[in-house]
Amino acid sequence: MKFKYVYIGLLLLFFSCSNPTNDAAFIDEVTGRYLFNHDSAIEVYFQENELFLKWNGAENIKPLKTDDSIFFVKEMNEKIQFLTNPEDGIMYICLVPKEDNIKITFNYKKIGDDEKLPSEYFEAKEYTKALEGYLAIKEKDSLNPIIEEVRINRWGYNEIRDKNYDDAVEIFAMNVAMYPNSSNVYDSYGEALFYTGDTVAAIKNFKKSLSMDSGNRNAKRYLERLEKKE
Repeated sequence: MKFKYVYIGLLLLFFSCSNPTNDAAFIDEVTGRYLFNHDSAIEVYFQENELFLKWNGAENIKPLKTDDSIFFVKEMNEKIQFLTNPEDGIMYICLVPKEDNIKITFNYKKIGDDEKLPSEYFEAKEYTKALEGYLAIKEKDSLNPIIEEVRINRWGYNEIRDKNYDDAVEIFAMNVAMYPNSSNVYDSYGEALFYTGDTVAAIKNFKKSLSMDSGNRNAKRYLERLEKKE
């Protein structure tokens, strides 16, 4: 029992001896966002020179400083360290190896102040950049739920419902680029084009949809309406 109290006391002494505040150069160097995965980030910020994180929906995460650039993050159950990667000269958050003989890896790369996550580009209606990000996600993780065809289609139909037809066209075009072998995305794209009045492009996409799935009733119905007008 005595040993237990001595051990805890030594731990408290160790942590209390480490300075919880950080110097200005360190604060300037590490403040910012770090790419946690394809579409989420760890935000590092400071209050009264103490480090805080925003991560995974949680705010005001306060890591415990154990060294000049090493912190224990209870919410991650990990020690993290801020290091510049010599290969690209960029700051990273590194997970400190739990064993001494393990080589450190550069886990989470700091992103530029003007960079956005794919979902942020999407929300800003920067659809070209959003598509680039979503295609990168698909290449690395084709089953990621954020890029599901049905999910993106739903976003497009939300815009049609709100009569934001130009946005719907952009979103469905994005889905066509991501899922070029799907009959459904061409059908939806054609529908959005129909609402913008671009009948030539709408007919083209409905025909493309039917060439892939001759039983697509929605595409047939719209195509009949459009061809009657010609």
